[in-house]
Amino acid sequence: MDTGPLVIGLDCSTTSTKAIAFDIDGNIVARAQESIPLHSPQPHYFEQDPEDWWVSSLTSLRSITRTIDPSRVKAIAISNQRETFVPLDYNGQCLRPAIVWLDERCKDEVESFARRIGVKTIHRITGKPPDYAPVVYRLSWMKRHEPNLYKSIGTICDVHAYIVWKLTGSFKTSWASADPFGLFDLRKKKWSHLILEALKLKERQLPSAHKPGTILGLVSNEASELTGLSIATLVVAGGGDGQAAGLGANAVIPARAYLNLGTAAVAGVYGTAYRTSRAFRTMSSCTEDGYYYECSLRAGTFAIDWFVKNILKINPSEQPGIYEELEHEAEQILAGSDGLLFLPYLCGVMNPYWDADARGAFVGISSIHTRGHMYRAILEGIAFEQLLAIEAVEKSTGSRVREFVAIGGGSTSKLWCQILADVTGREICIPENAEASALGAAINAAVGAGWFPSCKRAAIKMSRTGRIVKPETERQKYYRKLFDDYRSIYPRLNSGARSFST
Repeated sequence: MDTGPLVIGLDCSTTSTKAIAFDIDGNIVARAQESIPLHSPQPHYFEQDPEDWWVSSLTSLRSITRTIDPSRVKAIAISNQRETFVPLDYNGQCLRPAIVWLDERCKDEVESFARRIGVKTIHRITGKPPDYAPVVYRLSWMKRHEPNLYKSIGTICDVHAYIVWKLTGSFKTSWASADPFGLFDLRKKKWSHLILEALKLKERQLPSAHKPGTILGLVSNEASELTGLSIATLVVAGGGDGQAAGLGANAVIPARAYLNLGTAAVAGVYGTAYRTSRAFRTMSSCTEDGYYYECSLRAGTFAIDWFVKNILKINPSEQPGIYEELEHEAEQILAGSDGLLFLPYLCGVMNPYWDADARGAFVGISSIHTRGHMYRAILEGIAFEQLLAIEAVEKSTGSRVREFVAIGGGSTSKLWCQILADVTGREICIPENAEASALGAAINAAVGAGWFPSCKRAAIKMSRTGRIVKPETERQKYYRKLFDDYRSIYPRLNSGARSFST
């Protein structure tokens, strides 16, 4: 019976928490998952009860510690859904439900707040062009619309800080979790006093931010009783699930980018230099240093689910084979979907246009097109968007991306991975372990436990590539010609990309 030491990566995402125990070679020894409810009190509003984050975490941890000896677990680190926050009062009680990253209530705050700081200034400090994703704009919304609650804020927590607090009793987070707030000085690795002043906040109202892999504390007696973890278990700084996935995929060189085909399609290119550009948003890496030049499309698998539920009017729970049916139908259709193109801006567009009011479109639809054509066009549209994004990153940074490591639910589609390879002209690598975010957190935990001298060394040891999908030459040439048509759609449908004047 194996009795070797383990680390746990606790992946607290939007819909569930996964607790996964790994050994020193990155093998999964035990795992458990618990769902997290998501509430929408009105259109475009998305909230969660932070206690559900904790309950799902302790329940999944307790499931693991019932199957393995808890003394084997030397450290735990967290990967968290990003750009989600909850305000607590001075007694640690929630002032309101957490506002989730999907929430759009702050869209009207973005331009006015960015102008107050200075559009170029806020971009330079945070690495992010003005957009409604970062927490800073939701705080501005709260300050305006919930002033009494806002004045009662004792601590503002991201998911990472909230779980660390529940585990240790201290409000601490990671650089790579503080960063998505949009009020963190990425170059200096500390909260920006300029932005805090504009929000009328003090640094003491935010958790202290630490380098990924840093020991933040030990599991408390109370948390030990609830989770089954030993009080000797180290709690280590992890990071946002996007950056953690990049580390778990061993995408820590510029030539190897990660591509998370989840609800959103998010690609990240690693670099050691701090750079800013409208071609990407800059994120702190889950390594000891470095950054990800990240491209994000809000409608990844979201676009597929939208098509199935809203257009085909099919409930996947009642017809679970629908995705396999669509995949089969799309496989019978030639590249280019017989002239049908799809612009995947169902939830606005971030890079490179930064237009929250952009809309999606099917272009070139005719009587010959079927649902299989539309499904394939969606896959191709998201692939074209990755090519548009990655070429903009390469032009801005001077780097050359040779391969994508595909992770997330969409990476299980052989058709989509082949389309991505053919459209981008890059190899698509499928990792042996699909749980990249949890593995990234576990890598941080392994460094905190002293198993490895650095996160990069740990990633080499604990992450492995499985299948590789290579582009097919003739389809790549055809898609390259079609790409010129694709990238002309947005400019033609709009008078020009929306931008903030400075």
